[in-house]
Amino acid sequence: MKAMLCHAYGPPSGLRAGELPEPAPGPGEVLLRVDACGVNFPDLLLVEGRYQQKPPLPFAPGGEVFGTVAALGEGVSGPPVGSRAAALITWGGFAEAVAIEAARIVPVPEGVAPEAAASVCLAYGTVLHALRDRGALRAGETLLVLGAAGGTGMAAIQIGRLLGARVIAAASTEEKRRACLEQGAEAAIDYTAEGWRDALKRLTGGRGVDVVFDPVGGAQAEPALRSMAWRGRYLVVGFAAGEIPRLPFNLALLKGCAIVGVFYGEFARREPEANRALLAELFAWVAEGRLAPHVSATYPLEQAAAALEALAARQATGKLVLLTHAATPPAGHPAAPPGGAAR
Repeated sequence: MKAMLCHAYGPPSGLRAGELPEPAPGPGEVLLRVDACGVNFPDLLLVEGRYQQKPPLPFAPGGEVFGTVAALGEGVSGPPVGSRAAALITWGGFAEAVAIEAARIVPVPEGVAPEAAASVCLAYGTVLHALRDRGALRAGETLLVLGAAGGTGMAAIQIGRLLGARVIAAASTEEKRRACLEQGAEAAIDYTAEGWRDALKRLTGGRGVDVVFDPVGGAQAEPALRSMAWRGRYLVVGFAAGEIPRLPFNLALLKGCAIVGVFYGEFARREPEANRALLAELFAWVAEGRLAPHVSATYPLEQAAAALEALAARQATGKLVLLTHAATPPAGHPAAPPGGAAR
């Protein structure tokens, strides 16, 4: 089978097309014929050798897959062969097939396009777990989304609105802020500009924001914490900026706010039934048209390096997806543009 392989840790340009034996599902596993694979920040870290896990070389990155169940391993009763399914794995998705633990498999309803199905598990799973389970976001509250134009940020805008919150997006360029507004943010601010907290004060009437969704870290974290309302919740989601901030804890005391960690992968590992229920709810929302994952570009499998480079350069607004097979979207969904053309 075809796969995009990392032979040595380094930049994404080192990925090479290669052939691997098609895996056979072992006991407790399912063989998934991969149609689409989401491109995510952990994939970049894996290729660069900066992830907490280091797979043996050579390996195919790719941790968010959608496809068709092709075979069941010993002891596995379902899902049925031929059914549509998605899963979160650690690596192996930049390939035509992958063997996955059956417990990780989530059924995908008919009517969900492949590129959308490959965009739900990581970004939207993280966001719903963060906003509802960890942040207890309530209707009528104000949500600030940092790094709002990325895949996770766009998901936070959409789900924040779906939960009834007023969403303020923070992004670095006019183009990205415009994209955030198109996805449902009520306002968008430039969080790289000096004095950007003043804009937040104006937008909240001096009250501050109830919940901060922060997948970025870095220099913007402390100003965001200083902009919180009484009893606010600051959600620590990740550190895409590369810098883990050192926040002054006296701010949490003065504002009566909580700094809350969001470790979605560990939640999924420790509470698999709760995670499968969460993902099933998300896929139902997509099938019903209540949620529409924002896929800004798709790429064929052979252009996986270009997709990762676009992610590293922060050129994406929304999600990037590899179309591993010549998948045809269901009726009502436009065909994905070839070669990474932006939507």
